[in-house]
Amino acid sequence: MRSRRLVISVAVIAATIGLVPGMAQAAEPVAPPVSAPNIDLGKAAASNFKTYRSPAEKSVRKTLPAAKGKAAAAAGNPDLNMVLSATSKTAHGVELVTDLISETASLTVTVEWGDGKKDVVAASGAGPLTHRHAYAELGEYDIKVTVTDTANAVEVVNTLPYGTAGSEFTPVAPTRLLDTRTGLGGPQGAVQSSGTARVKVGGNAGIPEGVTAVVLNVTATETNNSGFVTAFPEGGVRPKTSNVNWDKGQTVPNQVIVPVGKNGYVDLYNASWTGSAHLIADVTGYFTPKSASGYTSMTPARFVDTREGLGTYRGQLGGQGSFSTQISGLRGVPEGVTAVALNVTVTNPGKYGHLTVFPSGQAAPDTSSLNFAAGQTVANSVIVPVGKDGKISFRNGAYAGVDVVVDVVGYYSPDSRGSFVPIAPVRRLDTREPKDPYHGVIPGGYYLPVTFTPDAVDDGVSGYVLNATVTNTADNGFLSVAPDPNSLEAYRNGTAVPPELPGSSTLNWTTGKTVANLVQASAGENGIADFFNQSWDEWATTDLVVDVFGYYETN
Repeated sequence: MRSRRLVISVAVIAATIGLVPGMAQAAEPVAPPVSAPNIDLGKAAASNFKTYRSPAEKSVRKTLPAAKGKAAAAAGNPDLNMVLSATSKTAHGVELVTDLISETASLTVTVEWGDGKKDVVAASGAGPLTHRHAYAELGEYDIKVTVTDTANAVEVVNTLPYGTAGSEFTPVAPTRLLDTRTGLGGPQGAVQSSGTARVKVGGNAGIPEGVTAVVLNVTATETNNSGFVTAFPEGGVRPKTSNVNWDKGQTVPNQVIVPVGKNGYVDLYNASWTGSAHLIADVTGYFTPKSASGYTSMTPARFVDTREGLGTYRGQLGGQGSFSTQISGLRGVPEGVTAVALNVTVTNPGKYGHLTVFPSGQAAPDTSSLNFAAGQTVANSVIVPVGKDGKISFRNGAYAGVDVVVDVVGYYSPDSRGSFVPIAPVRRLDTREPKDPYHGVIPGGYYLPVTFTPDAVDDGVSGYVLNATVTNTADNGFLSVAPDPNSLEAYRNGTAVPPELPGSSTLNWTTGKTVANLVQASAGENGIADFFNQSWDEWATTDLVVDVFGYYETN
């Protein structure tokens, strides 16, 4: 593991795309990249990157056998000691500083990391030594350091308890934690403007205490004015970002991955200027700072399309109907996954209703993954446990048929190493802002490559947790997000190859609507994610806002 300060930079490049129905087309960049100021991810994740210390007073001094027959006081180097300091640098990695206290002497320093691995180095007298290590599995470890002075027949041992900084995922069957319409999980009644609904997570519904983050599907309904909700850890500073956006009268869901406060709660703040909304929160999993299921990002792959008969029978999913589809062992998803990250789209619904995604082999829960109105095309991010048979199931809660489209963007598995590191939410891109590197609406048939971590592979960053919002939409359209095959340098020197047009959608919108969706974007080989406005008409413009909430790291 190499020590480094992980940063996010942004480059945005306007590029034309020739769009042809049903075909993946190439894109030709037409403008040079524009670099934005860097964000230090290490600083943004400071609340997770902790420092552990063990003072010299905790050291144990021992006289070596060579000094037998002498008084213990006769052993040399009487002040030999050390101070230990271990700091999280990555999800799996630690930087240990052993500050030696010693007279001038030849020393042997042995570091036992607590996972069966050890390092042995030579030192000479007092001063700091730096050691680095990456744990294969998350958890708590006792780091033991032994300093041996053979010539003076003395040895000192100090032990430092340490916990890795990353978190891994445990899926749960979709469970409702909050419903302000009924008073479930909190007071009954709509959440007023500038009001907050508090969701109990840790110690609730089988979720253990001490979870670091939670996956919630948050739904706003019975909205009497336009507005948005911001999700953040109870006791934390409320960020200037949005998670769920709605218009008057809409029912709108969006999935969030949000850190949990020290007391086990998450706050949902109604940021509307005026008006109220009922809020619903369903949990599908949680993150803990110990080994569970890591995450593997994928280039979005289509697994289900009822319009074509992909993944199920051809034809709409009937009202109150259900079907299951195979996930494990197909299109890059291995056997043995515990959960899968999806982007689920419904289109052509005959009536209003909701869609529920749940693990195969179980009864459909009383929760919703996606809500829709008659004739609406809408998408939502979904993380769902995979059944023992490697399948997931879908139930149409409406009383009329609907088409269902499912894209897989990643999976969770005990064999996956990607650990989640939440950061203080950062607004990374806002095309409405004059000071943004790309200011102005994105035309239909254009894309923006956004560079997050140019050295993603070396840094061990495999994916990003984002929230993408489109607003000021001039016509119907949809957004796709996929990793870019080019490096930032290739764009700068004009050697970039045209990226293929994704065959998947991340979020869908109709004219004039503001729509948000969680995006688990793959870092790819170059740490660049492309945001495509896949509207057919160049005049079908949209503004785009991208907020960063965390990342997955393998180092």
